[in-house]
Formats: sequence, C-alpha cells, structure tokens
Amino acid sequence: MGPLTAFAVYLTIWWTTLFVVLPLGSRSYHESGIKVTDGGDPGAPVNPNLKKKFITTTWVSFIAWALLMLALHFHWIPMPSLAHWE
Repeated sequence: MGPLTAFAVYLTIWWTTLFVVLPLGSRSYHESGIKVTDGGDPGAPVNPNLKKKFITTTWVSFIAWALLMLALHFHWIPMPSLAHWE
C-alpha cells in the first residue's frame, strides 16, 4: 500500500471516528432547560467543544489506523492484489 492510499485510509477512519465522537458529552438546550431565543434549534448543543472533539478524533483514529497498518503489514488481514486479475 502506497503512502497516498494509507493517507486516504486514515482520512476515512478520521471522518468515521468524528461522527462517533461528536455526540459524546453534548447536552442540548432542551436537555439543559435553557430557553432558546433568536430562532435557534432546541436540539443544538449548548457547548459543542469542537476543538476537544477534533483532538480526540485525531488520536483515536491514529490508533485505529496504526493497528490496521500493523495487521496489514504482518498479513493478519489479507490484502488482495488487484494487479493480478484473472
């Protein structure tokens, strides 16, 4: 696997992890009992903590990506060779 493919795999894992991490620890205005003004959505998070969630997403996805690369390197997961189609 080349470096560009490995980076593409990392980005895919990163985006998937982001969607897992985003709802963790979030409380909506409705859950917090705060009245919404100015046309806001009562389901919107009060404090989304996006910087913290992006950092968490980055290190969790790096660990998952590193484990996947180790599994591929030691052939614990077989990688099909697409160049030898018959």
